[in-house]
Amino acid sequence: MIEREVKLGAGPAFHLPDLAGVIEGVAVAPPETVRMETVYYDTADLRLARWGVSLRRRAGEGWTLKLAQPPSTPGKPGAVLERDELTFQGGAAKPPEAALEVVRAYVRKAELVPVARLSTVRRRVRLVDATGTRVAEVVDDEVSVRDGRRVAARFREIEVEVPSTNGAEGSDSADGILTPLVTRLRGAGAGAPDPTPKHIRALGPRAIEPPEVSAQPLPPDAPAKDVIRNAIAESVAALLHHDPLVRTDRDPEAIHQARVATRKLRSNLRTFGPLLDPEWTEPLRSELGWLAMGLGAVRDREVLLERLRERAKSLPAADQRSAASLLQLLQGEIDELRKKLLADLDSQRYIDLLERLVAAAHSPQTLPDADQPAAAVLPALATTPWRRLRSAVRGLPETPTDPELHRIRILAKRARYAAEAVAPVAGPAAAAFARAAAKLQTILGEHQDSVTAQAWLRSAKASGKRAFVAGELIALEGLAAHEARSKWRKVWNSLDRKRLRVWMP
Repeated sequence: MIEREVKLGAGPAFHLPDLAGVIEGVAVAPPETVRMETVYYDTADLRLARWGVSLRRRAGEGWTLKLAQPPSTPGKPGAVLERDELTFQGGAAKPPEAALEVVRAYVRKAELVPVARLSTVRRRVRLVDATGTRVAEVVDDEVSVRDGRRVAARFREIEVEVPSTNGAEGSDSADGILTPLVTRLRGAGAGAPDPTPKHIRALGPRAIEPPEVSAQPLPPDAPAKDVIRNAIAESVAALLHHDPLVRTDRDPEAIHQARVATRKLRSNLRTFGPLLDPEWTEPLRSELGWLAMGLGAVRDREVLLERLRERAKSLPAADQRSAASLLQLLQGEIDELRKKLLADLDSQRYIDLLERLVAAAHSPQTLPDADQPAAAVLPALATTPWRRLRSAVRGLPETPTDPELHRIRILAKRARYAAEAVAPVAGPAAAAFARAAAKLQTILGEHQDSVTAQAWLRSAKASGKRAFVAGELIALEGLAAHEARSKWRKVWNSLDRKRLRVWMP
């Protein structure tokens, strides 16, 4: 579930105020006091903490894993802290294997060990509606950080938590509950919102260091090797972040984002190839290709299913039922492909690839020319994908085949990624070019999705009403493909403008 909470500081003199009447129609249950003993696990270099992840065992409650979520209001001080919370059963001796699998990308070959022990006295107040359902919970925690039998530090914090509700509507509802409660607590003397989790406070400065992989700020005269390193680091970080979400299937965009990260890595290694050691680059690109195949197989079918479900809504009601039955075949394919993908992610081959990617994000194997200023050497590298794209478009017949248009889409994607990779040194013009290339990629992607949908519908083992519905959907997809064909040249002309290429040498 998604945990939404606000944390507030509290001094020794703070007392929880009366919360009755803060939220209309909500009653305050009698307070209760509990004592909690909690052990947090992490690697020796605190990888989980630095990624915003925590794994704990609390006596009497079992194991809890929390994965970081984007802030509800980016950049807003005191924004609600959102984390995806998963629970696991298991003994006290070591973390359960099921939890380890979720954080495998972060941990890889390292060992999880106890890193913090907290003793907490919690005073809890629940707010409930007329049916007795919990609406919110306010807790006053007095925390002791233990070093063996010695108390190494103490602190106090107030938490306001609301139950999980998915989507933007749920987030708005949570804010509507949290805001008046936080206002009342602040008025009673609680400190400013501070989203720092307990174990981070206990672990100290090392726990708030940057994640294991992250892009670093660069000066304008940075050498090419540093820009290359940053480009690789951004995609590796994205892959590591989305890996747990792929494994848990808790984010419908996770596989897509992991696939994008993998594609960008392959594209960047190709773009920066003249400045990289080929004996290092090519094996890495090959392994990324293996990973991309597994991610792509699932993602392509997911996109197809979502697309056909949307198409089916335009059919008569009776045909919609047959369409749902037909698409169960596609869901079965997705389930099988997902099993294979998860097996790939659990393999030693994948762990070895992640280790190589993390090493690449820290120190890519560059050639001496990469020591030159990035602004002097990188823009020229990004022109090659563009020239290949332009040459391919100019070589098309008046009516290109479906495979020819698909090839143009692939080349447009490469040109886009190349421009994005050099934009930090080539400037806003390169970013504008990348956006224009993305539009071409999108319209041709719509065409390819339609072609793929028609191919699947023709190959589906359907008879009777399901076969009839497949024919209806093929007709709708044919119209969509025709529309995309009628538009892509105009989008291409918008990209093929000199003003978008002023950054190219």
